[in-house]
Amino acid sequence: MAIEDRIKELLDKRDKARMGGGADRIESQHAKGKLTARERLEMLLDEGSFEEFDMFVSHRCHDFGLEKQQYLSDGVVTGYGTIDGRLVYVFSQDFTVFGGSLSEAFANKICKIMDHALKVGAPLIGINDSGGARIQEGVKSLGGYADIFQRNIMASGVIPQISAVFGPCAGGAVYSPALTDFIVMSKENSYMFVTGPKVVKTVTGEVVTTAELGGGMVHASKSGVAHFLADDEKEGIQLIRKIISFLPQNNMEDPPIIACDDPIDRLEDALNYFIPDNPNKPYDVKDIIESLVDNGEFLEIHRHYAQNIVVGFARFDGMSVGIIANQPNYLAGVLDIEASRKGARFVRFCDAFNIPIITLVDVPGFLPGTSQEYGGIIINGAKLLFAYGEATVPKITITLRKSYGGAHDVMGSKQLRADVNYAWPSAEIAVMGARGAIEILEGKKLKEITDEGERNKFIAEKEVEYREKFASPYQAAKYGYIDDVIEPRNTRFRIIRSLQALSTKKQNLPPKKHSTIPL
Repeated sequence: MAIEDRIKELLDKRDKARMGGGADRIESQHAKGKLTARERLEMLLDEGSFEEFDMFVSHRCHDFGLEKQQYLSDGVVTGYGTIDGRLVYVFSQDFTVFGGSLSEAFANKICKIMDHALKVGAPLIGINDSGGARIQEGVKSLGGYADIFQRNIMASGVIPQISAVFGPCAGGAVYSPALTDFIVMSKENSYMFVTGPKVVKTVTGEVVTTAELGGGMVHASKSGVAHFLADDEKEGIQLIRKIISFLPQNNMEDPPIIACDDPIDRLEDALNYFIPDNPNKPYDVKDIIESLVDNGEFLEIHRHYAQNIVVGFARFDGMSVGIIANQPNYLAGVLDIEASRKGARFVRFCDAFNIPIITLVDVPGFLPGTSQEYGGIIINGAKLLFAYGEATVPKITITLRKSYGGAHDVMGSKQLRADVNYAWPSAEIAVMGARGAIEILEGKKLKEITDEGERNKFIAEKEVEYREKFASPYQAAKYGYIDDVIEPRNTRFRIIRSLQALSTKKQNLPPKKHSTIPL
């Protein structure tokens, strides 16, 4: 065969591989409002940067007539490319080929690029759109999933792993995304569950739709499985690019520093008057965050889940940081089971990838009640406590208003090795709130006062006395638990100066195989 014929054969095979399951199935994919595997990668990666692996791989199954159905690439597109010039490894499942079902060859392709990503220290991005294990291949499919899971585990905390779910992801397939750092789902066509609606009905009798069982909004708001919920695939892919911009390539590197045109010493005069005089009046902590960070840009994570705590990425003078803040606008910012888990997971991620942690505190305590106690608030609250205490990245804590009881300790306190602890003049740091404290401390006296007006007057006077004597930030500052009480409008400047000073921080943990965090 002449070289011209061989080259033509190569180009024909490439064209065939790029068509996946064929024109009809591509059209069907588009009719559902979904992009193809290759279209997704084209949108995700810098133009012209994609280098594909294993384009000519096909399955090796000869059962159930499968040998008569051969498709190049076998249902998953793998390789590497760049995002804003930075190397990433990718795989994108192709629903047009056998419904994106996983075969032995399919799994081997994913494992190969996972090994490459770990070897060179680059982020891994997986786009999921699959009907699950390829039944015709039996245990080989299950073994393929386990091979992927093991690599997810080995890569955890070493390279960033991001999963997009832009179609079905069911059964054992859900555990690979669950093992990664962030999951992006879309509002339409996106769902995850261990067992589908039919199995649920058969086993439990419960009738539930696909969306109700495992749709994007369910996992973004109820289970917390999804970290981001996009309106559509295009927005989801842009979110992935945005996430990557805040992260280092691996755990041995620092996050990228970008040029910043937002002045370091920019004063936000409105912050001096932002905290309400009434300690029970809510406000939106995200307004404070956006006024402090570079150009007001804050990438919130888990926006719809456990909204009493806010977590996400931002920058100060071009430096990536993770922000954790109590949200007085939702359940008064109280810590509960879901908020503790959400915060702990984010703290541990930031610590794994050398991202400084900024904590904004306004917490009245832990949520009381039998549902919380029965649900394990003790062990879940301990997760957040453990995460802060274990983290060795720079940690800066600013107490805005309330910081009461055990929740004070948990939220980045000095005793949990926070490096810099500031407080606003409005801060109240105490074992408990003034009202509750007075009712305990002055309980005997209160019983003696029968007139309600006199009683309320007495409580009000004692509350003022209590705040000045016990809850004032200057009391905490007196013992060195607060490094300085700062003017709110100077907060941005003080954070940036602290980050600069802590840029060479070195802090090690005792030698160990791994910690036994309360799970």
